[in-house]
Amino acid sequence: MGGFTEEQIAQFGLTFGVGAFMLYMLFIIVQLARESKAGRFGTFVLLLVLGFGLLGFVAKGVIKFFIGGS
Repeated sequence: MGGFTEEQIAQFGLTFGVGAFMLYMLFIIVQLARESKAGRFGTFVLLLVLGFGLLGFVAKGVIKFFIGGS
């Protein structure tokens, strides 16, 4: 398909597709805070708790990169 291998397409989807999905989830968290009128502290708590899973996913990729896997 367009000269790309299946592995290249999968890597592109994982890199940019998951990144875009993570940004969308961040948007949802901010919208949730805004609609619930959580205030500054409530918004911070929502971003901290719900965004913690996103941070774990990013940390996994960074650790994998530094250990030498690709």
